Amino acid sequence: MPERSFDGLHVAMIMDGNGRWAQARGWPRLAGHRAGAETVRRMVEAAPGLGIGTLTLYAFSADNWKRPQDEVAGLFRLFARYMRQEADKLRRQGVKFEVIGRRDRLPGPLVSLIEETEAATSAGSRLRLRVAVDYSSREAILRAAASGARDRASFHAALGPDVDLLIRTSGEQRLSDFLLWECAYAEFSFLDVAWPDLTESGVRAALDDFRARDRRFGAVHPARVQALR
Repeated sequence: MPERSFDGLHVAMIMDGNGRWAQARGWPRLAGHRAGAETVRRMVEAAPGLGIGTLTLYAFSADNWKRPQDEVAGLFRLFARYMRQEADKLRRQGVKFEVIGRRDRLPGPLVSLIEETEAATSAGSRLRLRVAVDYSSREAILRAAASGARDRASFHAALGPDVDLLIRTSGEQRLSDFLLWECAYAEFSFLDVAWPDLTESGVRAALDDFRARDRRFGAVHPARVQALR
């Protein structure tokens, strides 16, 4: 069955700065992650009105297992709480929820909750929300190759749609093993604001800047070709 097409841009977001945002206020790092969950809600609600059809969020990388055990456990509790509280709202809002990344290392109850939320929202057609958990782009590419992907079409089928715009908060300027294949021709926006402080207006400004860029995908703009003649 062919993959459903969602109207609008594919925007990916690296949700960076939660822990530092909390520590700057003298709070535990998990308080920053809780604030970051509220930002996720705002971004999901705002996305369709901003012309976003697919939103991919980097929640937990394969390298994040190196963090303190209590922080990792707290992140998983927050993720489970988000799904329990938001699943029905996502369904009513027409959001199709998906998780990308490995599941074999996640707690069993969390995997069951992911599967339940995906099933409950499977008919969504207004926004495709993809959350990367225990995710590594390098590993995803290797798995796609091992499964028999040999050309661009099969790799895209295994990995997902091309990214139009990648936004990373907290001022960091790197991909951190996120959507390497899908970002081949993505535009980038690095924002000097921590994830909990990201607003709809901030994303709108990044999208306005993106839409003003000249995306040629390796070609030359026809007007420039004419000017050279």
